[in-house]
Amino acid sequence: MTFLVRTKRKISGLLKALFKKRTCRIGIYGPPNAGKTTLANRIVRDWVGDAVGPVSEVPHETRRVRRKEDITITGQNGSSVTIDIVDTPGVTTKIDYNEFVEYGIEKEEAVKRAREATEGVAEAMHWLREDIDGVIYMLDSTQDPFQQVNIMLIGIIESRKLPVVIVANKNDLPDASAARIKSAFPQHPVISISGLEGNNVDELYEKMTTYFG
Repeated sequence: MTFLVRTKRKISGLLKALFKKRTCRIGIYGPPNAGKTTLANRIVRDWVGDAVGPVSEVPHETRRVRRKEDITITGQNGSSVTIDIVDTPGVTTKIDYNEFVEYGIEKEEAVKRAREATEGVAEAMHWLREDIDGVIYMLDSTQDPFQQVNIMLIGIIESRKLPVVIVANKNDLPDASAARIKSAFPQHPVISISGLEGNNVDELYEKMTTYFG
């Protein structure tokens, strides 16, 4: 192969790499009311000025997987990643309609919501098995992490060797403790943030460009 041909191929390869746009599908997973949709909305608003869905203090407000496509996140060092953000229902082993009744929702509507939430969790786990390229695993830093972790979810992440960033959310609250979350996940990066207030989300974006880029 001549020097000219080798040079042309090298330049062609560099140009393809430079202009290639790879979209990663990043799922936000975690227990109910950890703040997943709040974070998803912040990410989308920060980078495309839109939103993913409504939030509520009622558990399982998100009962179906919701996705926002083609969000390009750029870090301070200029590195970037283009993602589809996937907001998922709170993963839990059992959803009781009485959880909704406690918030003043009528029984018939509560039963309907519980059924939808159960179906939504199954859908979210299917996405994790088949279609997710990376995970933001969000936990409530005001709660015991070991009571929030879903073993099946962790098992799928590990079996697929997915890149994962652990987010300790709600650091704007006085009883928050990122140290508790770090003790549960010593092998993974843990970012302490407030999805609601925006604390440390820039650090999260930097990690996203590193781990998902």
